[in-house]
This record gives sequence, C-alpha cells and structure tokens, in this order.
Amino acid sequence: MKNFIMDKFYSVIFMIILIIIWQIAASRQIINTFFFSSPLEIFKDLIILFKTGEIWPHINVTLGVSILGLVYGTISGVVIAFLFGNFNIFSKIFDPILVGLYGLPKLALGPLFIIWFGIGLKAKIVMSTIMVFFLVFFNAYAGFKNTDINLIDTLRTMGASKLQIIMKVTLPSCVPWIAASLRAGAGSAVMGTIVGEYLGSNQGLGWMVQSAGGVYNITRVLSCIAILLFLMSMIDSLLKNIEKRLLRWRQ
Repeated sequence: MKNFIMDKFYSVIFMIILIIIWQIAASRQIINTFFFSSPLEIFKDLIILFKTGEIWPHINVTLGVSILGLVYGTISGVVIAFLFGNFNIFSKIFDPILVGLYGLPKLALGPLFIIWFGIGLKAKIVMSTIMVFFLVFFNAYAGFKNTDINLIDTLRTMGASKLQIIMKVTLPSCVPWIAASLRAGAGSAVMGTIVGEYLGSNQGLGWMVQSAGGVYNITRVLSCIAILLFLMSMIDSLLKNIEKRLLRWRQ
C-alpha cells in the first residue's frame, strides 16, 4: 500500500484538492447535490457498503471476470499474433477479417453473447476477453513483425534452429510490446466486464451502477465509480511492477 501511494503521489494530491473543492461547493450549494452528490455523502455510503459487506460479492465478480478476461485475452492475442507473424498464410487469410471485427462496436455484440451464453459469468468473460484480445493482438503482431532481421540472419548463419530463433530473438523482442498492451488491456478488461453487466446481470459493480442510476441514486453510482477507480489504480500499479520485472534486462 505504501508503494502504491508513493507511486501515485501527485495523483493523490490532485484528488484530495479536487475532493475538498467539491465538498465546499456542495456545502455552500454552489452545485446541486442531487446531480453531483458530495464527497461526504459518498464516504458515508462507502462505509455502509463495506461495513455491511454488501459490496464484496460485487467486487469479487467484477474483479474476477476482469482478471480472467485479461488472462484469456492476453494469451489468445499473443498466440494468434505469433501465428500471424511467423506464418504469412494466416495473416493473408484472417487479417482482413480481424480488422473488420475490430471495427465492430463491441456493445453491438453484447446481445448476441447474452443469447449464446446467458446472463451468467460466461457472457461477461467473453466480452472482457474480446476487448483485451484485439489490443494485445495488434501490439504483439507489430512486435513480431518488427523483430530485427539482422539478429535473425546472424543466428541463422550460426546454425540456429527455428525454435532457437523464436526463443532467443522473436519472443524477447516482442515482450516490450506485450507488456505495453497489458496495462491498456486491464482497462479494456474492466470495461468489457462492466458492459456485460450492464447488458444483463444480477451482480457486479456494473449492475450496481445501473441499478442505482435507475432510481437516481447518484451517491451510490459515484461510490461504485470510486471503487472502480481504486481497483484500476491497484491493477495498473501491479502491472507496472510486472512490466519493470519483465523488462529489467533493458537499459
């Protein structure tokens, strides 16, 4: 927690200043609390949510689905990018198809996933996975295509096998691209989960936001958004540390 706070020091200071200004504006009725609530009311609501334990099942669902979506999307994205980068036949056949699918609004696919997989966790995991897959795929594919050809030629002249070239040059060269896409993919994973919960669910932070918004409970909506912001910051810090460890061989 200490490292997390130090890593986000300037962001934390900015948020504290913003919250103070927000609370003053709400207390002096400069803003309408019906539309914007106030930090004090949100804080009270958060205490109730955590004290009663009501929030934990929803956090577990959203966080669990997002992590699964990030893992599945990253693995599938890297594997497909590897095939595309090393076997031209795959890119010639499927590249236009994937580009077309990437251009589709993912929200439009939501109803199909609900019909195919129901309103349980499967539909949310699929939605989250797809959101992550395209980010990781295009980054990893670019990494595989931009591998230094001189290094490959050097290893070939030294008698290296195809597997050795892949393990010693291709994959290490692609690691920075994959690591960069992981942090963006985390946000996409959560977004895909929230979209899935919006379309059809009975649990999760997205469902809580939708339910609270339906009855104009702005305080509860903002409480859930605050929790999502905190979770995303924690995930981002974790992925940043993983990225540093993966790339510690770089100067």
